[in-house]
Amino acid sequence: MVKAVIFDMDGVLIDSEPMWQQAEYQVFRQLGVPLQLADTKQTVGMTTKDVAEFWYRQSPWQGQSLAETEAAIIAKVRQAIARNGQAKDGVVALLQQLQQQRLPIAVATNSAQVLMDTTLDTLGIRDYFAAHCCIEMVEQGKPAPDIYLLAASQLGVAPADCLVFEDSITGIRAAKAAGMQVIALPSEEDWQHEKFKLADGKLRSLLSFELMQYLSDDVIN
Repeated sequence: MVKAVIFDMDGVLIDSEPMWQQAEYQVFRQLGVPLQLADTKQTVGMTTKDVAEFWYRQSPWQGQSLAETEAAIIAKVRQAIARNGQAKDGVVALLQQLQQQRLPIAVATNSAQVLMDTTLDTLGIRDYFAAHCCIEMVEQGKPAPDIYLLAASQLGVAPADCLVFEDSITGIRAAKAAGMQVIALPSEEDWQHEKFKLADGKLRSLLSFELMQYLSDDVIN
């Protein structure tokens, strides 16, 4: 039975994946990496540090460190979120419903704290979350389970009693490794992909999520 809910951020709370793709494309092309915009989909769900290291292995560049590259990507994404960020369909309504049921809520993201803060503040949803977990708080990012275990600990709920919303296979693997139930929110182009069978359920939108079937009797008002 579900006693807490944990949300991934990018692709779940906000449709930021196009922002990430555009930022990575611009930064890496400027460094001489011969990638196309579609190539950025290969690294969806990775930490920004891992993305920089991934493309450096493919096509090493000169003159800019990996840390500087990571910072350049984050700066572009932060600017895009602050200017154009909007909550995905169903996010606010579900957060309100969870709050009404007194279920503790966390966000657990592979993104940097500055992006987590910018997203929560831009969308106006910070106060719904009792725990805010980002990549700087753990030793290993997703697909390691660290950030989900941290979120459960901060909420004071056993991992087995947590329900997670994730859009990437990287995040799904992390949540399953933490011993949690996971609902996948794949992009439309990935809807039929076999990899999402690892999740406990699959939705096209949070609008179609039915909370009551996941609640234990002692949570329902």
